Amino acid sequence: MKYLMLVCVDPDLVPDENDGAPDIEEWFAQVKENHVVGSRTRPGADATTVRVRDRQVLLTDGPYAETKDLMAGFDVIDCADLDEAVAIASKHPMAYRGVIELRPFWPFEQD
Repeated sequence: MKYLMLVCVDPDLVPDENDGAPDIEEWFAQVKENHVVGSRTRPGADATTVRVRDRQVLLTDGPYAETKDLMAGFDVIDCADLDEAVAIASKHPMAYRGVIELRPFWPFEQD
């Protein structure tokens, strides 16, 4: 099962250097067998939201979601089950300093 890991920051949180968060390179070395792809993303201010209403394309600058936590990147991991995905996500540095949201992929053939 593939999972999308949304890596989010909490702008109100001031990280503590002694919080026990691993280095991102350490995390990647531990999970490289499960890691499919990942990257940072530009800040929400650089986002463009696309909608089509009445056959018209509507663009909005910035992110659509109004949330406290801001997406900073993503990873796609391939795991046996949710327990394995949680184990991997809980070792990511941003689990200590922000939020990791796990979303399982929903293949079209599973409708």
